[in-house]
Amino acid sequence: MKIHKFPFAIAYADTDAGGIVYHGRYIEIAERARMDVLGGMTFPDGDVGFVVRDLGIRYVKPLFLADKVIVETTVTKFGAASLAVEQKFVKNGEVCAILSATAAYIGANLQPKRIPESVAVMFREFLSKQKVK
Repeated sequence: MKIHKFPFAIAYADTDAGGIVYHGRYIEIAERARMDVLGGMTFPDGDVGFVVRDLGIRYVKPLFLADKVIVETTVTKFGAASLAVEQKFVKNGEVCAILSATAAYIGANLQPKRIPESVAVMFREFLSKQKVK
């Protein structure tokens, strides 16, 4: 199964007053990892691209200042107009949090639309080594 790995070091700005990573920062870090998967892709015809529709997080273990983590992103479902991803925050081989998200593809008119073939080709390549539901 192909997994995209995004290394990230926890900075002071990521933590709360107790020195633990603030729960909302996981969303921002996960977004950076998803953008890294896209690799600066531009979308055709002025389309907006992928917009998160649903999001869930399970916190397993806290992360702290200066922790080095890997965000492992796996596409779990690739549909005609949306995709689902699972993102694991891993520190020293241990899963600290799991984020699940569904992103809809949005056209220039801000309405959901079928994922264009040029975009689908990139994801097919990414998925070629994954088992997708």
